[in-house]
Amino acid sequence: MNFRTSRRTLLLGAAASALGAPALAQTLSSRPIRLLVGFGAGGATDVLARMYAHELQSVLGVPVVVDNRPGASQLVAIRALMSAPPDGHTLLLAAASALASGPGVFTDLPYDALKDFSHIAMLATAPGVFFVNPAVPVKSMRELIDYARANPGKLNYGSAGVGASNHFQTEYLKVASKIDLTHVPYKSDAEVAREVAGGTIDFALTVAQAATPLVQTGKLRALAVTGSQRLKALPDTPALSEAGVPALAGIDSYTYYGLVGPAAMPAELVNTLNEAVNKVSSMPQVVEKMRESMNINPERWSSAKFRQYIEAEIPKWREVGKAMNMSDRRS
Repeated sequence: MNFRTSRRTLLLGAAASALGAPALAQTLSSRPIRLLVGFGAGGATDVLARMYAHELQSVLGVPVVVDNRPGASQLVAIRALMSAPPDGHTLLLAAASALASGPGVFTDLPYDALKDFSHIAMLATAPGVFFVNPAVPVKSMRELIDYARANPGKLNYGSAGVGASNHFQTEYLKVASKIDLTHVPYKSDAEVAREVAGGTIDFALTVAQAATPLVQTGKLRALAVTGSQRLKALPDTPALSEAGVPALAGIDSYTYYGLVGPAAMPAELVNTLNEAVNKVSSMPQVVEKMRESMNINPERWSSAKFRQYIEAEIPKWREVGKAMNMSDRRS
């Protein structure tokens, strides 16, 4: 082999190696990834973020650090995301209220959920539990609706704050069932569950993780689980599809959690991160913890499917927003 042939062979080999290198090496530097969370530490979103951050570090080969930015219905975290470069090193783990229900209901948000985000992956969907204080004389969703109609304005309900998923979903319940409930905002699902158990408020919907222990000890009475399947932890609580209230069919999962980045992220980078997230969502230890300990379901969607889901959700919530008369986030 002469020198010219040898040099050509080496160059071709180098090119082939570069093409065969992991996409990660071509799109992410070794700098840490900052994973923004629009809620305080200890909540369901934070726990999920920290679990994924831990596993993504090994999958991606770079540090992943959770950065809690609570406040203003996830807007503090969203603003931090929008000011970051689209290089994959600043991401947001957002709940449904920031991705679809909030953008559908409110017209004064400082962002567009379709234009201002790169939609990377759906991480999980979470069922919720409707429950009352045991002193409230109802044992089913049908009885709750009948009681609320017979006693307009008497019942109040708690949420994790204006614009939170349980705020929107309970307002949907009010509109669909034509009942009158008084909203009392708190700061977290855990706080809401405690306040209902203590008798400060009558009724609420929260993630199953917050309600289940109090239901199991008799401090709360569960009325229904969102969606079409009963929870393993609450086998005697009917799914909403069994509740005999067709008007509530629009309440599927309580909420969901998605990973987004700043707008205009390269498609190759979005795909790399999507594959990494889906790999974590398939890990047996992650699946077991999410389903058994957190009562949420891991998802493995393409980035395109995730975006299409958001595109379909926003118009639904826009119609709900008109009925709720809540176009202004400050309402």
